[in-house]
Amino acid sequence: MRSFQQKRGFKNIVYSRPVLAVLLLLVVIFAWSVVGFMGKMQATIENRKIAENKIVELEKQKEQLSSDIAKLKTEGGVEESIRDKFGLAKEGEGEIVIVEDKNLLSAPVPASSGFFPFLFFWKNWFK
Repeated sequence: MRSFQQKRGFKNIVYSRPVLAVLLLLVVIFAWSVVGFMGKMQATIENRKIAENKIVELEKQKEQLSSDIAKLKTEGGVEESIRDKFGLAKEGEGEIVIVEDKNLLSAPVPASSGFFPFLFFWKNWFK
């Protein structure tokens, strides 16, 4: 009978309001920590995706640079590079220069002020 009363005394202590309040407080703190951890985990997942995309871009850039290096190891690649950088041409080749017509670019615009620019706009619009 004495052991029954001891067990009952332990139950009374465990089920008392202050102990339950402390346990509830611990559960709330634990839940809050889990929510914070989930937020950090989501940010980590996003950062990982960004890093993976950056790796893919860097691998493409590495392949491009490797192909450029292989191209520069050939005589034709060196020649093409020099032509692009310095604008050189072989003997007998010519260069085409396109010159824009300056008359088309500079159209006279009359100076006006006040209400007249509005009228000038409508006059030119319906020409």
